Amino acid sequence: MQAILNVAFPIFGVILAGYLAGRWRILGGEATGALNAFVSYFALPVLFFGTLARTPVRAVLDPALMLGFGLAVVATFVVGMISTRLAAQDRRRSGLAAMSLQGIASSWGNVGYMGVPLCLAAFGEAGLPPAMLTVIVTAVVSMVFGVMLIELEVAAGHGPVKTFLRAAFNVARNPLPMSIALGIFVSAVGVPIPTPAEKWLDLLGSAAAPCALFAIGLFLSDKSIKSGLAEAGLATLIKLLLQPLLAILILPFFVDLNSVAGKVALLMAALPTAANAFVLAKQFDVSVEQNTAAVLLSTAFSVITVSALLVWLRVS
Repeated sequence: MQAILNVAFPIFGVILAGYLAGRWRILGGEATGALNAFVSYFALPVLFFGTLARTPVRAVLDPALMLGFGLAVVATFVVGMISTRLAAQDRRRSGLAAMSLQGIASSWGNVGYMGVPLCLAAFGEAGLPPAMLTVIVTAVVSMVFGVMLIELEVAAGHGPVKTFLRAAFNVARNPLPMSIALGIFVSAVGVPIPTPAEKWLDLLGSAAAPCALFAIGLFLSDKSIKSGLAEAGLATLIKLLLQPLLAILILPFFVDLNSVAGKVALLMAALPTAANAFVLAKQFDVSVEQNTAAVLLSTAFSVITVSALLVWLRVS
């Protein structure tokens, strides 16, 4: 119960504040876009870079954690793709693009906007390096592999090599992977960061957690569930229940579940579907309703599942 009050309540409380600000029209749609841009292009990249640049590379690049967490993400991606065949009512909704987007909704957790603030609140600075490693793994599996499969159907005829390079480029130009790579490079080279620059990194990076959580609430307030509940329900079950269950079964072969890294990986596996699932669906105009519903449903039910996991992990 203390874990819910000390960690989960503040996290979901900030999301609720953003949701109410959107529903009460205190902040409109333009505010959602502006706040998302601030978090995506400034606050989170600065937080990631600042933390990694001052953390030894060996403490971040843990091959065992990458492999163990990656297997859980890949497994739920595949199960999500297969589940499309069970829920789709017409052929268009069970094509390769739709299957890939269902896989993304089932496997891509909100590791950036929700996961990093959650790990920071639960484990302090020690939780950031493994949390960022899960961000890398999730981005590679869900974005590169998932987007490539979507492109194979949507941009048919361009060839698999060009499709892969296009998907990889979309990941490479994203500020979050870029900031992670740059932070690891600075740490490996051993470049000292001047005190004024450190203060700037800390000041701007500290805005990432509350702004990201508030932005989630704003995003949810502007969306509604109209259709696609069958696919969304399956994606929610796979994401909130199957992925953490697989993580519990797989991770002990690679990392100690009682360690900070193990607990962080479990929390990241239990997070709801990322808003990126909706963004990609909108971008390709495929399964928009289903992925919107998946984000809404999984985020709503994660209040219960994530809180329960925090209690089980004895996080206070």
